[in-house]
Amino acid sequence: MSVAVLSTALASAMLINNVILMRFLGICPFLGVSKKIESSIGMSFAVAFVMLVATLFTYIIYYTLLVPYGLEYLRIIAFILVIASLVQFVEMFIKKYSKSLYKSLGIYLPLITTNCAILGIAEGNIITDFNSTYNFFGGLAMSMTNALGAAMGFGLIMFAFSAIRVRLDAQNVPKEYKGIPISLVVAGIMSLAFFGLQGLI
Repeated sequence: MSVAVLSTALASAMLINNVILMRFLGICPFLGVSKKIESSIGMSFAVAFVMLVATLFTYIIYYTLLVPYGLEYLRIIAFILVIASLVQFVEMFIKKYSKSLYKSLGIYLPLITTNCAILGIAEGNIITDFNSTYNFFGGLAMSMTNALGAAMGFGLIMFAFSAIRVRLDAQNVPKEYKGIPISLVVAGIMSLAFFGLQGLI
């Protein structure tokens, strides 16, 4: 597998098929945690860690345990158990080493367990079936590249959106548009901008 293939997959997952703006996954933290730049960055790193490690473990579990024993139908349950375990680890780590970040993330930190972006990437890698195209290790490399690109795209959009929201809070926005309404308008404009990248790769 060439570096060009991996680079294309990375750029595609990050920009062209952005997990938030193009696939509309992970909208809950996108709107809930993006009021402050610090909390959006913290959430981005937490989601990236869980997404990458979950992709690694779910891929291995699926192809070494579920497929050989004909238990493919249990993959969603297995994937959720892996993601929930990782989120518990991340939550304990942040609570111990950064109490301010833990407080700013609030309920959205344990909600990473139900973040559809993480499950969507893990499930999408299985449905795409990189394993049959490239072999086990090639498929794992493509899955991890896809997860890394999705995590980077998630972080990029979270940071950009939170920076815009901070600026909007300081502006004289009409009363009817304050808060979530203007945020949704901005998210729609950002989505249109990223839609322009379709067909680039």
